[in-house]
Amino acid sequence: MLLIVKYMRSERCKMIVAEELNKLNIPYKYIELGEVELAEKVSDEKLQMLDTALRKYKLALMINNKSGITKKVKEAVVDLVYCTDGLNRPNFSQFISDKVNYDYNYLSKIFSEQEGKTIEKYFIEQRIERVKVMLFQEKATLNEIAYKMLYSSVAHLSNQFKKVTGLSPSFFKSLKQKRKDNLENL
Repeated sequence: MLLIVKYMRSERCKMIVAEELNKLNIPYKYIELGEVELAEKVSDEKLQMLDTALRKYKLALMINNKSGITKKVKEAVVDLVYCTDGLNRPNFSQFISDKVNYDYNYLSKIFSEQEGKTIEKYFIEQRIERVKVMLFQEKATLNEIAYKMLYSSVAHLSNQFKKVTGLSPSFFKSLKQKRKDNLENL
C-alpha cells in the first residue's frame, strides 16, 4: 500500500515517519522523501492514528494518491519492458499488480483516469521506445530485435512500430544513417 506524506522533505522527516510507523506497529517496505510503501494493507483506523501523529510534526498523510499509484505503474511497466531480452515475459497484469501491490483492475481504472490511456497502450509505447533505442544504438537486425522484445514476428513489431510512430522501422533506421551522414559532412 502506497502512502504519500506531504511536507516530508528531509532525512529527519523520514526518521519521524519511521518512528511513528514503528509505534503503531505498521510494517513498511521503504520510506522515501514524500512516500511510504507499507508491507501490507492497514485499517483506516490505524491510518487515521498515523495521520494524527504525523500532523504533530507538520506532516500530512495522503492515502491512495492516484498520481503516486500511476507513477508506480509506469515504473513497473518500464521494469517489465527492460526485463525482457529474449526470455519469457511474466504475466503482464500479474507483474504490474505484484509490483504496485494493488488489484490490476483497480490500477487499470486509476491509470486510465490519470493518463487518458490504458496501461496496455502505455506498455506498447514503452516497448516501441526501447525498439527505437535498439535501432539507433545497436547493429541488431529487426529479426533480432523482434526476438529480444518478444514479438511474435517482425511483421507484428513493424505494425506496432508504425502505429505508434507513423514510420516503418526500416525507414526510422534509415533516418539514423542519413543523420549520421549529415553530421560527418559538416
